[in-house]
Amino acid sequence: MSQQLNPYLTFKGTCAEAMQFYADALGGTLTLTTFRESGMDVDGVMHASVDTAAGFHLFASDDMPGMGSVYVHGNDIQISIAGDEPDALRGYWAALTDGGQVTVGLEMAPWGDEYGQFIDKFGITWHMNITPPSE
Repeated sequence: MSQQLNPYLTFKGTCAEAMQFYADALGGTLTLTTFRESGMDVDGVMHASVDTAAGFHLFASDDMPGMGSVYVHGNDIQISIAGDEPDALRGYWAALTDGGQVTVGLEMAPWGDEYGQFIDKFGITWHMNITPPSE
């Protein structure tokens, strides 16, 4: 993988059920991590992904209070950029955050990648995940 742009859905406590539905409907594989598995004292799904043989990628999580935005039906669809090209991805980060609001600074995450989140100047929430390049 070099770079990938994905839809990112947010749910109000139904992420696991919804993503299993999408995996079944699209013939994909579901992977998910809960907040508790990540050491947080919160119920729900921290991150889920559905990947299909057709090349579809869908990301999602449950809403968690304190993550920088208030869940409202309508802002539950976001965008995720992921990849293993740090210079390019940091360039996107710099350009897309211009005039926006960084809600989670771009820094090392518990899963070993750099991660950050922001709301751009048009009100769209973005996730950025930079995987260290493979040798």
